[in-house]
Amino acid sequence: MSYFGAEVDMYRRAAVFVDKILKGAKPAELPVEQPTRFELVINLKSAKAIGLSIPPTLLARADEVIE
Repeated sequence: MSYFGAEVDMYRRAAVFVDKILKGAKPAELPVEQPTRFELVINLKSAKAIGLSIPPTLLARADEVIE
């Protein structure tokens, strides 16, 4: 299982920061941001290999299920 910030959103925000820096902003003065959207990915093959059973409610909430 993995719970992390949505990669696509982080790449978009990074592009905004690069744009600001290229336009003359000082990197030290840019605000620190935290992800606002998270993704839950569950690898069922790995879970079964180590003997874990994932509840159906958790599988339903996952953004991606790797079988």
